[in-house]
Amino acid sequence: MKDKDSILNQIFENDPFGLLNAKPKKSAARTSDERLTASFDEVNAFIEKNEREPKPDPTNISEYKLYSTLKGLRENENKMMVLEPQDIYGLLKTKKKEINSIDDILGDDSLDILGDDSEGLFKFNHTPKQTSMPSYVARRKKCKNFNDYESLFIQCHLELLEGKRKLKKFKNEQQIDVGYFFVLNGILLYVAHKGKLEPDDKGKMNARLLCIFENGTESDMLMRSLSAELYKNGKRVTANQEKLDKELVQSFGGITAEDEETGHIYVLKSKSEKEDIASIENLYKIGYSSTSVQDRIKNAEKEPTYLMAPVIIESSWMCYNMSAQKFEGLIHQFFGNSCLEVDVFDKKGIRHTPREWFIVPLEAIEQAIALIISGKIIDYRYDRENEAIVKK
Repeated sequence: MKDKDSILNQIFENDPFGLLNAKPKKSAARTSDERLTASFDEVNAFIEKNEREPKPDPTNISEYKLYSTLKGLRENENKMMVLEPQDIYGLLKTKKKEINSIDDILGDDSLDILGDDSEGLFKFNHTPKQTSMPSYVARRKKCKNFNDYESLFIQCHLELLEGKRKLKKFKNEQQIDVGYFFVLNGILLYVAHKGKLEPDDKGKMNARLLCIFENGTESDMLMRSLSAELYKNGKRVTANQEKLDKELVQSFGGITAEDEETGHIYVLKSKSEKEDIASIENLYKIGYSSTSVQDRIKNAEKEPTYLMAPVIIESSWMCYNMSAQKFEGLIHQFFGNSCLEVDVFDKKGIRHTPREWFIVPLEAIEQAIALIISGKIIDYRYDRENEAIVKK
């Protein structure tokens, strides 16, 4: 019978996978004091090698960690007492501990949790790439001269209550201009200034604004920024119709007994019940009449030029010392790209194609008339897509 040693030798010799190889036991975990002294030894080793203390260099993570560790040690009296025998460079000074930043937290590693970076805490493999930020961000601040604008807000609220102004859907940034009111997140704002239009980094035209808010604040936001906010949570406030009518009359230079009345310019809205007409938003007829507008439209439902339906008078102006017909022609030419293409049949079945109906917002028509009177119309054009008058 084989002895015990020969049997064991035979077993080990037939262990091709090394299953019986005993692995040495791991050394016992370091105590907190051992981790503390080891951490301080790393600081000493750095100073011995570089002849300087570690600096908070964010591009060198290992040095940054040593800097934070040393900073934390200097702010912990208990640790300094433990490490005093190892302080060969006189690095430790008695200071009152304060935690004011992430550096303080990293430096206050009392349990040496960050001493062994086995989990890769300081490896920033997934750190987002640095992105460029705007060089300037507009913010609201107190308006120091709000008294200059307060009466404008009070008057605007009053005119809204009286129906002289209305709240409309905001459609495009071309509606933003000096003197206009808007409602943003329930707060009324007034555009007090608009800077020069210039292309931004995306090639879009933009301008710096001065917006005054009814709560006594102001902001110099960009036009496109305000436009984006108004699209989401805003409304535009229409102009004071009564005031606009007076300005148009005054722009004719004042009327006297010597002035010659030449006719009326009018804007009408159809009351047609036909779906293809009634469904069109902002459909208006722009025309002129040598007689009163009321007399001109009394048989509208019988005339193809009025789409064989009754109409409502939206606006009208008396013309003096000028050809009302030529004035009408200028307006038609300005809005020519928005003319309604429709065929209308009279009572006898004869087909007609009216050319005086335009798909244009009423306020744009009134603005165009004011520009024609002032002679500035040549500097503007009508943007059909955005339904707004814009500079050329």
